[in-house]
Amino acid sequence: MHSSHLLLEEPIRMASILEPSKANFFPAMTKIVGTLGSKSRSVDVISGCLKAGMSVARFDFSLGDPEYHQETLENLKAAVKSTRKLCAVMLDTVGAELQVVNKSETAISLEADASVILTPDRGQEASSEVLPINFDGLSKAVKQGDTIFIGQYLFTGSETTSVWLEVSEVKGDDVVCSIKNTATLAGSLFTLHASQIPIELPTLSDKDKEVISTWGVKNKIDFLSLSYTRHAEDVRRAREYLSKLGDLYQTQIFAKIENIEGLTHFDEILQEADGIILSRGNLGIDLPPEKVFLFQKAALYKCNMAGKPAVVTRVVDSMTDNLRPTRAEATDVANAVLDGTDAILLGAETLRGLYPVETISIVGKICAEAEKVFNQDLYFKKTVKYVGEPMTHLESIASSAVRAAIKVKASVIICFTSSGRAARLIAKYRPTMPVLSVVIPRLKTNQLKWSFTGAFEARQSLIVRGLFPMLADPRHPAESTSATNESVLKVALDHGKASGVIKSHDRVVVCQKVGDASVVKIIELED
Repeated sequence: MHSSHLLLEEPIRMASILEPSKANFFPAMTKIVGTLGSKSRSVDVISGCLKAGMSVARFDFSLGDPEYHQETLENLKAAVKSTRKLCAVMLDTVGAELQVVNKSETAISLEADASVILTPDRGQEASSEVLPINFDGLSKAVKQGDTIFIGQYLFTGSETTSVWLEVSEVKGDDVVCSIKNTATLAGSLFTLHASQIPIELPTLSDKDKEVISTWGVKNKIDFLSLSYTRHAEDVRRAREYLSKLGDLYQTQIFAKIENIEGLTHFDEILQEADGIILSRGNLGIDLPPEKVFLFQKAALYKCNMAGKPAVVTRVVDSMTDNLRPTRAEATDVANAVLDGTDAILLGAETLRGLYPVETISIVGKICAEAEKVFNQDLYFKKTVKYVGEPMTHLESIASSAVRAAIKVKASVIICFTSSGRAARLIAKYRPTMPVLSVVIPRLKTNQLKWSFTGAFEARQSLIVRGLFPMLADPRHPAESTSATNESVLKVALDHGKASGVIKSHDRVVVCQKVGDASVVKIIELED
């Protein structure tokens, strides 16, 4: 299967382009995060999304109340049970988001060259002359000539559904703007983005904290997507907050980079965060369009070398209303994979889009095709060089396991892990075959009751490219006698066979701890 892998540097045969794509148990190594909402909250649709390849469900608290999201989550649990597909939960905070509130929900038409006033007076009705906003400090933050964008689900780039304003003058608390393009704003809530202007609002708002401490705690969220992360301190504060909330000390924090401030402090943020979300919608406004691809390539490279998952957003916007992506969008998805993304995040496309299941399916197919031409050899050498010598014990084992698996053309790598760290390190070297991460639960006690760890670690690998978790029976410890290890290995191999990734006569690379030593072994399967 893997011998036919082409690299982009080789001439690609036209015949291989015309071959139909093969169906696979894993739609792709690249993961898909789907946002659940109005068009994707029934058990049927969520089941379809899981079967199509969604492995993380995102709950966006900019829209809907906790009760609404709880109903959706209960449906997700039912869908997971019926499809037997694991799915992680991501809570997306509102953060320092500036919003225009349109209480009447009537469409607002704005004409080019006319004026509109942005006011913090929330008592006013939204109209084509006045737009009330949720922030009192805008007049102090902006000056004449500054650029402001307003749109629903920022920003599709469509010049008819989002508006571009230029500040003409500041009058007290009000900001008078000149309208640059004719547009119609529809819906109850629009996002406002002041380009390249620092906004003094907390990254975790009081509303966010309330949602995390109630809904988040109740549902043991796997990931917190921290909107508008601007400094490493934002991540530290969020972590400190989570550490006081029971099980949420295990929740991973993904920093969303969506403005110039976050971009400027990217290196420090990457050190603190568990992963990064490149929010290209907002970034595309703060950065000149011709610079966005450079940021994507630089940021993904840094995440890859740090071994931290990177997620790219805004890839197939047109599929919100259409059954097929544009050629440019399909190419964009493939390029994100070739640049090294771990996951693709779908927002409006699955939240309110007409074709959530088809969107996930098509994005998965594009990712799978791009993975076939991903230059693993070059990537491997680059990573080893970046890590340097001497390597840590774990890093050395992980890179050796991947090198061995590629040399013997193994169909899968099986990694026994309790914290998930070893499996993530193997995935960092981007093997061409799936990594089955067998998470061995650990027993712990707080003097009052016993509990097992492992479920968080298993679900959190669902956002890492190439990692596919399974939770082992807690009676099998991770470091144990060869007899119990053999029985866990048999369970893992049976799982691989059942899912179609392992066949008889295949070779499998196994990475495990025996006593104090880490062992990489190659096994050849019989009939």
